[in-house]
Amino acid sequence: MTRLHDLYQDQGQSPWLDNLRRGWLTSGELQEWIDRGVRGITSNPSIFQMAMSNTDVYDDQLAELKAAGKSIEESYWELVTSDITGALDLLDPIYEKSNGVDGYVSVEVDPSLANDTDGTTQAARELSERIGRPNLLVKIPGTVEGLPSIRQMISEGRSINVTLIFSLERYKQVMEAYISGLEACSGDLSSVASVASFFISRTETEVDRRLEEIATPSALDLRGRAAVAQGHVAYELFKNTFSGPRWEALLERGARVQRPLWASTSTKNPKYPDTLYVDALIGPQTVNTIPDATLEAFEDHGTVSRTIDADPTAARDLLEALSTTGIDLDDVSEKLEEDGLNAFIASFEGLLVSLAEKASTLKFATGPGR
Repeated sequence: MTRLHDLYQDQGQSPWLDNLRRGWLTSGELQEWIDRGVRGITSNPSIFQMAMSNTDVYDDQLAELKAAGKSIEESYWELVTSDITGALDLLDPIYEKSNGVDGYVSVEVDPSLANDTDGTTQAARELSERIGRPNLLVKIPGTVEGLPSIRQMISEGRSINVTLIFSLERYKQVMEAYISGLEACSGDLSSVASVASFFISRTETEVDRRLEEIATPSALDLRGRAAVAQGHVAYELFKNTFSGPRWEALLERGARVQRPLWASTSTKNPKYPDTLYVDALIGPQTVNTIPDATLEAFEDHGTVSRTIDADPTAARDLLEALSTTGIDLDDVSEKLEEDGLNAFIASFEGLLVSLAEKASTLKFATGPGR
């Protein structure tokens, strides 16, 4: 038994791995993570850029795709699909044993579509149908334009990971999109799953930067506290939203709650504990998707204890103190959403350039590196 097993069995939180690469699939390392307690996997364009750059493990498949006349973007999606499918295979037993609670792998639509409702809807539908697995979560950014896509995909019975959520107000809108999508979905709802990915450490970094610009003693005293407080208030919103007559009517049709997923949980500031955004956000019916280095740290010295709702009043008071000090959390979230989208778009476009350059040097090949 590991701390990751304890996290799930004792506290009801599902630890997912925020990383994926083909070398882990072929070496057995990903299976080792699953054996240690990982119950799901998330990916994004930046993760695939790191996975596919500066390695030759994708070369044979890329050469075959080139020989078959595939474009670079088509080749990208074929490579991604192969990795996602391999991870889905490994997580199938968890999906089955948990009755569809865990065992998911997330893959993101083209991030350049984030402000295009119709484009996102079409891309999400195509990606869902291309892979066609019940434990797939298609990632849609939680932008204003993404909200109708989320609702539409849920209404079609597709499982969605809503990503890049930075504000409590947007989180409320995401939960509403999920619930209204379920209401529009016909029949049994038990096969529809969703998580809402609330980003943590990026919020801390930006709020700390602004507090240091204000530089008063009271402002500086608030550093390192905003992200956890926002997560605690988000959990309170989650509990309030998924209760009452409206939700109970959906429960009768087999609906599952849209679990809050804590994302961006590596500690960016070396002055803060390296397991801060795991230890401080533990509670039932939640997911924490954790980079492998932070997973290792948590396994070594993390604390398994319910913390997510220890003092919601203090969390709300902290957010009010930030506002009084001059921190506009709405402006913070808008900046971080834009920065996050731009980073994912840059990774996506940069990877296509790298694949094009690599493809130009490859010849058709077959062999164990596929």
